[in-house]
Amino acid sequence: MSARNRELFALIPASLLVTVGFAAVFIQEDELISDASLTYGGVFLGLCFVAHLIIRATLPDADPYLFPLVALLACFGLVMIYRIDETLAREQAQWFVIGLLVFAATILLLRRDYRVLERYRYTIALVGIVLLLLPRVPGIGAQVNGAYLGIDLGPIAFQPAELAKICIIIFLASYLRDTRQVLVQGARRFAGITFPPLKHLGPLLVVWGAAMVLLVFIRDLGSSLMFFGAFLAILYVATDRASFVVIGFSMFAFGAWFFASTVGHVADRIDAWQHPFDDELYEQVGGSYQIAQSLFAQADGGVAGAGFGQALIETSNGSPILPAAQTDLIYALITNELGLAGACGVLVVYLLVTERGMRIAMLAQDSFSTLLAAGLAAVFALQVFVIVGGVVKLIPLTGVTLPFISYGGSSIVANFILVALLLLISDRARREAAGR
Repeated sequence: MSARNRELFALIPASLLVTVGFAAVFIQEDELISDASLTYGGVFLGLCFVAHLIIRATLPDADPYLFPLVALLACFGLVMIYRIDETLAREQAQWFVIGLLVFAATILLLRRDYRVLERYRYTIALVGIVLLLLPRVPGIGAQVNGAYLGIDLGPIAFQPAELAKICIIIFLASYLRDTRQVLVQGARRFAGITFPPLKHLGPLLVVWGAAMVLLVFIRDLGSSLMFFGAFLAILYVATDRASFVVIGFSMFAFGAWFFASTVGHVADRIDAWQHPFDDELYEQVGGSYQIAQSLFAQADGGVAGAGFGQALIETSNGSPILPAAQTDLIYALITNELGLAGACGVLVVYLLVTERGMRIAMLAQDSFSTLLAAGLAAVFALQVFVIVGGVVKLIPLTGVTLPFISYGGSSIVANFILVALLLLISDRARREAAGR
């Protein structure tokens, strides 16, 4: 069976999940089965089929499993959000369509040679930094829970950091493609540790440092961790020097300690993380209520879960029991209703997406493609780690979305661009490996 036919057949389970999921919601709400679930499943399959046709026509050798895995996550997210709020689900479905359009446009625009992005690396880096700065621009920036994450342009609202992460990854992959040999050959050992030559890391550190400052400036600490982790991943792939990663982690640890000691918002997040059940923090606005309720919900789910649609999200008067269930705490809701087994199943799908991305990086024949694929896969995996780690209290809770599942249009659009870039790299790599 050809790669594209495997991709087509792999989309069927995703559409079936939509059908079964919506049927379960209708049964839970109205105690009857509605044919609307079949309609939703058919529409979802039709949209994915159109995207498949575009991939088949333009990227015949692309990875056959990446898009079906993403479709599976997206359809699961639609069902979970519909179970929370029908209006939000309709909005999420609209963003899913927009995401597919942007996905198709990215493939069509870069199908000849995506490596043209290398020529505009500084422009792309500048765009990424501007995007990070936008939430602090008066009149359009918005502050939520002490962080400046989004911008509001009338009918359109989105989080620029979602798109900025792709810009930064493209710049890092392009720059390290040119300097990787110099970084390795010019490295010097001191006290048993290999240090990179600073003169060649200068431009990279200037752009990266500017991005980090802006992240602290807008107080989006989850994205800061995600960006820095992706930077270290690309640096390690480029140089194969673990000492560079150790130095980077040391820098991040020092920065985390410094900002936790000097920035009130960061210190509050750390206190809420360390003492989620403290009475004073629990009652405080923006305190530990969110993380404490997340832990309660996950404990209530156990191994098998309370059952789909059985979790209590709001009280009878409408106040939230599980705050931001459609965004920050959607993983806690999944664990509550589907149990640890269901939550682990979701994580396995994320691991498979990351594995496909890293496999694409290994197959790529040129350095830029390898670094770009590795960076995109790393930032995707780190985004999952940051939000899931926060929900389970492994790290402080931040406002990062769970890719393709959490409610949010900017997240869906940005991650569809990420997947499109991985498919473009995959098509070229597999075609060159086959000698075509």
